[in-house]
Amino acid sequence: MSKDKKNEGKEILEELKELSEWQKRNQEYLKKKAEEEAALAEEKEKERQARMGEESEKSEDQESETDQEDEESAKEESEEKVESSEGDKEEEEIEESGSKEGEEQDKKATKEKTAKAKIPGLHILRALTILFPSLLLLIVSAYLLSPYATMKDIRVEGTVQTTADDIQQASGIQDTDYTINLLLDKAKYEERIKSNYWVESAHLVYQFPTKFTIKVKEYDIVAYYVSGENHYPILSSGQLETSAVSLVSLPETYLSVLFNDSEQIKAFVSELSQISPELKAAIQKVELAPSKVTSDLIRLTMNDSDEILVPLSEMSKKLPYYSKIKPQLSEPSVVDMEAGIYSYTVADKLIMEAEEKAKKEAEEAEKKQEEERKRLEEEKKKQEEESNRNQTSQRSSRR
Repeated sequence: MSKDKKNEGKEILEELKELSEWQKRNQEYLKKKAEEEAALAEEKEKERQARMGEESEKSEDQESETDQEDEESAKEESEEKVESSEGDKEEEEIEESGSKEGEEQDKKATKEKTAKAKIPGLHILRALTILFPSLLLLIVSAYLLSPYATMKDIRVEGTVQTTADDIQQASGIQDTDYTINLLLDKAKYEERIKSNYWVESAHLVYQFPTKFTIKVKEYDIVAYYVSGENHYPILSSGQLETSAVSLVSLPETYLSVLFNDSEQIKAFVSELSQISPELKAAIQKVELAPSKVTSDLIRLTMNDSDEILVPLSEMSKKLPYYSKIKPQLSEPSVVDMEAGIYSYTVADKLIMEAEEKAKKEAEEAEKKQEEERKRLEEEKKKQEEESNRNQTSQRSSRR
C-alpha cells in the first residue's frame, strides 16, 4: 500500500510540475511541514523510551528489542500517514489552489489599491493651501458679479435743519457703488457728509446684510443775524446761514446779532461758547460799538434792559463779572467793561448821550458858522478882485 501511495504521490508531483510557481512553493511548504511533524513524533517516542528506561534496567533490556520493533513499525506507520496526508493535502491543495490563487490575487489588488489611495498628509496640506484661496476667490468673484454686490438700503437719522436727500447727496454714495466699498471706506464717506455745514458729526453704521444707517448730529443755532425783517441763523460752528428763515419758525426767545462780518461772528460764537448757559440766555441783542481806544468793542443788551460794553476778544473773561454786579443794580444800568469795570444808570446814559449830542450839534453848528464865514470871506475877496480888474480895464480903455 505504501508503495502504491508513493507512486501516486510521484505522479501527482509530476503533474504539479505543470502548475504555477506559487502552487509549487505551496506544495514544498506542505511537504516540509509533514517532515517536521514526523520528526516531532520521533522525538516524542524517544522521550517515552527514556522515561521507561528509568523504571527498571532489566525491563529495559527485555523491552529494548520490542521497542525497536515498535519503533520501526511506528516509523513505517508515520511515514505511511505522512505520505497519505501529503497525498490528501496535495489533492485538496490542487483543488483549492485555483480558488486561493484568485483570492490572493484579489487581496493583492485591494492592497495595491489601498496603498495607492493613501496620500501623504503633506500633499493634502499643500493642496488645501491652494484650493482654499481659490475657492474663496471664486466665491468673492461670484458675489461681485451678482446684483447683491450693489444692493444698499440707506437710511438717515438725526436731521432737523437738513433733509435725508441733502445728506445722501453730500455723502456721494451712488447706486452702483459696491457694498464692500462702503464698509472699507466708511471714514471717507463720513468726511464727505461733514462737508454739509449743518453737520457736526456723522457715523455710517452697517447692519447685515445690506442696511446702512447714517447717524447725523447737526450744529445748534446759537443766534440770528437780523437785517430788517430777515433773520439768518448763526450756527455753533460760527457759520452764517445764507438763507433767511420764516418768522413763524423763530423761537420765542433768541439772540439777535446786528453785524454780519464773518470773522467777527466766528469770534463772537467762540467767546459765547465759553460762558455759562444762564448768562448766555440773558443776552437779547449784540451790536458793534467801537470806540477810539477799542476797535472791537461791542454792546450787549440784556433781557432786563441792562447794557454791557465789553471788548469782543475779552467777552468770555469779563462778562461773568456781570453776575456779581447785577444784584447791586437797582435800575436798568450800563456796565462798562472797556477799561476796568464800572456802572451807571440808563438815565445817566441818556443824559450823557443828550449832552454829547448837544455838544456834537454845537460843534457842527460852529463848524457850519466857520464854513459860512470862510465862504463869505472868499466871496468878498472875489468881488474885490473883480472890481480891481474892472478898474484896470477902464483905465486901459481911456488911454
